[in-house]
Amino acid sequence: MPTRPPSPVAEFCRVSFAYAASGPDRHRPFRLTELTFGIAAGEILAVIGPNSAGKTTVIRLLTGVVTPASGEVRLEGEALSALSRTEVARRVAVVPQALPAALPFTVAETVLMGRYPHAPERFFEGEADRARGREAMAQAGVLDLAALPVATLSGGERQRVALARALCQEPRLLALDEPTAHLDLRYQAETVALLRRLRRATGLTVLLVSHDLNLAAEVADRVLLLHDGRIERIGPPEAVLDEATLSRVYGCPVVVDKHPSTRRLTVQVVWPNP
Repeated sequence: MPTRPPSPVAEFCRVSFAYAASGPDRHRPFRLTELTFGIAAGEILAVIGPNSAGKTTVIRLLTGVVTPASGEVRLEGEALSALSRTEVARRVAVVPQALPAALPFTVAETVLMGRYPHAPERFFEGEADRARGREAMAQAGVLDLAALPVATLSGGERQRVALARALCQEPRLLALDEPTAHLDLRYQAETVALLRRLRRATGLTVLLVSHDLNLAAEVADRVLLLHDGRIERIGPPEAVLDEATLSRVYGCPVVVDKHPSTRRLTVQVVWPNP
């Protein structure tokens, strides 16, 4: 008897959602319409698209921050709506675009917050938790900052602390919202290397939301392109990062080429002449 393939780590099944129209954009309400896709175990799926395409809302739906108007989000085959907040947090960790600059905790204290879903009734961490925190800080390159207040860090350092906190959570799915937006070139490269190491060593599944099309091309197994709240394309980078499609969706001419040494796709804007 043939075995059934394992359920995706996360799955969107005809999910639609809309924010209530308000404020200056009342004339242009935002909505997502019937998103259907899955994220396989060990996969890196990049979600790209222009501003207001719905990229961050995908993460909010995935973690239950907002609820679909119709359709269903599933985690490991279970309806998200049937899971408690703690159960969701044991499976999914989010790295936001930025930590609050005035967070009144040290780096080590902030990272150890990632242990809360594993023992929500406890008030203090054990030695195993602290060891996991040190490991996560080392992975994210912030172990030497452990004793410093988060408020004293640069934006890039705070971003790496957020990554360490998510790793300390030991999720099965890591959701990254613009993970390299505040990082210099060195730490952008180290973040890419870390994602690859984690995938090889632990089979971690990653949902990567990014404006950086070259980052998506470099690390993703598949790319999901959103446009006007719908899935424009989904598939391997070479099938999605198409010059004609990207030019139409982003409203500007682009050139897609291959890096001469890595042979990875590269995307460049064709800048207009003054």
